[in-house]
Amino acid sequence: MPQPEFWAGRRVLLTGHTGFKGSWLSLWLLQLGAEVWGYALQPEPGRSLFSELGLDQGQLHHRLGDLRDLEALQQAVQEAQPEVVLHLAAQPLVRRSYRDPLGTWATNVQGSLHLLEALKPLQHPCAVVIVTTDKVYANREWDYGYREDDRLGGHDPYSASKAAAELAIASWRASFCGPGGYQTPHLVIATARAGNVLGGGDWAEDRIVPDAMRSLAGGEAIPVRSPQATRPWQHVLEPLGGYLLLAERLAAAGGGPGHPYADAFNFGPVLEANRPVRELVEAALKHWPGEWQDLSDPAAPHEAGRLHLQIDKAHNQLGWRPRWDFATTVGRTVAWYRAVHEGASALDCCLADLEAYRQELTYAG
Repeated sequence: MPQPEFWAGRRVLLTGHTGFKGSWLSLWLLQLGAEVWGYALQPEPGRSLFSELGLDQGQLHHRLGDLRDLEALQQAVQEAQPEVVLHLAAQPLVRRSYRDPLGTWATNVQGSLHLLEALKPLQHPCAVVIVTTDKVYANREWDYGYREDDRLGGHDPYSASKAAAELAIASWRASFCGPGGYQTPHLVIATARAGNVLGGGDWAEDRIVPDAMRSLAGGEAIPVRSPQATRPWQHVLEPLGGYLLLAERLAAAGGGPGHPYADAFNFGPVLEANRPVRELVEAALKHWPGEWQDLSDPAAPHEAGRLHLQIDKAHNQLGWRPRWDFATTVGRTVAWYRAVHEGASALDCCLADLEAYRQELTYAG
């Protein structure tokens, strides 16, 4: 469980704070008492969880900027002087990566290196957690999960760009973290691999839950592109809790070569939550009745069919494990959207989920 005594007053730079996961993490960090500096693009057009939570009203230090702008990143780092960096900013959509491959690669690879370069001048310890994705592995459509030392790869530009980012980050860490004259002893860097998160407030294009919730709210059938594709579904609070815990461990262990947590970690769900998209949609319809239609297109851009993660490393080394099963994850997600559709406050719904998750952590711990 994230420790409030660690985060209270802690200076945190959070990139991508205007996105779906970034908005949830901003709220959680503020609840923990952290001083949050955000760096991100404007929220996507249309509905925005960031705005619905009122995070643009001065609760955090809100800076707009692009990862591809090194000078702007350097200014943001100098202003924040972070003790912890949580790097979530990215171009995160597979189908968009086919439309804009160069922008995807520039943001996800070069943007991450820009951030690390901007952190070099810091003169105090800083724990850095860089979020990539569960799609960094060379997908062989296996029935069993990928481990952190499995081969990296990616068919689509998004997956490949994130795998390339993992390689670039590992090279940067090996080259520039240490006591040498060309190195910095202050930074400790880990990567976190998670994806296919569910939860209230995701309004992105081409994601099954936002598409489903928009359809149900409009009384339309849910369009399903890949009903047989299997994914490791988890509530957004699960990996976010993992990122916070990993940052705590990085900071506590100090810097220097051979850092025990400066490595890659998978944050995935329990095994039974690896389900086909069809089962996810049918589970959602139990909480908000409606229909779905199969829009499978053999000519559509390639996306992985099967994807599972092994999470033994995070459990054994960090003491982390997922708390909500598939039914709870889907139930709480659909309940959030339906409540907000019927007039409830997005902030109240998010705080209720956070409190329920805290209670689950406290009880299970």
